[in-house]
Amino acid sequence: MSRIPTCVLNDAGPPRVSDGHAVDRYVQIGSLTKALTGTLLARLAEAGAVGLDDPVERWLPAPPGTGVTLLDLARHTSGLPRLPPRVGRRDPYAAFDRAELLRLVRGLDTLVVRPPGDEEYSNLGYSVLGAALAAAGGAGYEELLDAYVLRPLEVTEVTARPPAGRRLTAPGLLPGTRRRPWTMDGAILPAGGLWATPRAVADLVVRLLVERRLGEPAVSWQTAGALRWHNGATGDASVFAGAMADGRWVVVHRLGGRAEDTDRTAVRLIAP
Repeated sequence: MSRIPTCVLNDAGPPRVSDGHAVDRYVQIGSLTKALTGTLLARLAEAGAVGLDDPVERWLPAPPGTGVTLLDLARHTSGLPRLPPRVGRRDPYAAFDRAELLRLVRGLDTLVVRPPGDEEYSNLGYSVLGAALAAAGGAGYEELLDAYVLRPLEVTEVTARPPAGRRLTAPGLLPGTRRRPWTMDGAILPAGGLWATPRAVADLVVRLLVERRLGEPAVSWQTAGALRWHNGATGDASVFAGAMADGRWVVVHRLGGRAEDTDRTAVRLIAP
C-alpha cells in the first residue's frame, strides 16, 4: 500500500494506523453520513413524527403530486439526479445553502431524471430528506441526529464542525501542509457532510449493524450478500464501513488516494 494516511479498525484486534492517521482525530466521512440520516428517518418514523410514505410536499414547499416520498429519498428511488445543479469544482458544495435547496425543492418536478421508483443514487435526494426531517422534527438536522441517534447509541465524536485542533485532513503537496477540505456543513450536510473520529465510526458500525441497538438497520445501508456496508468520499478522504451477518466488522479510512482502493482494502479484510 502506498504511503497514504490510513486507519483500520475491525473485530480482529487493536486499531492499525499509518503515516500520520489517528483514531481520535476528526475526519470527513462523506456519504457514510447517509447511513445516519436514514437511521434518523427510521427513528422519527418510529416516534410518529413522520411517515415513511409521507410525500415531500408534506414537509417542504415542493409542488404537489411529484410522487416522491421520504422513503424514496432514503432508498435513492426518488428519481432525483446525483448532484444539485451548478456544483463547483474546487469546493463543490460551498454555495449550496438552504436558500438554494428550497429553490430547487419548489421546482422538484422539473429535476427528476427517472420516474419515482427507479434507482438513481442521489446526494441531492439526501439533502432534501435532511431538510424534510428537520421540518418534521421541529429542530436542526444536527440536533435531531444527536437526540434520536447519537445519544441513544452513546456516540459523541460526530459533528459537522469539528474542533480545529482535532481535525485531520490529507497531506498537502508541500511538506508540512494540509489540503483544504470541502465545505459541507450547508444543505449538503445530511448527504455527506459529517466528520467523525474513526473510533466513533467503529462504534456506530458495531452498535447499529452488529448489536442493533436501534433495531433493524436503516434502508440507507447497502447490502451485498451477508455484508451490510456504506462508503463515503470527499475531495481527499474516503471511508468504508460494514459488518457481516456473523458479526465481523471493519472500518477503513484513508486521507488521499483513490476511494476505490479504500473499498478494496476493507472488503479484503472482512471477506477474504
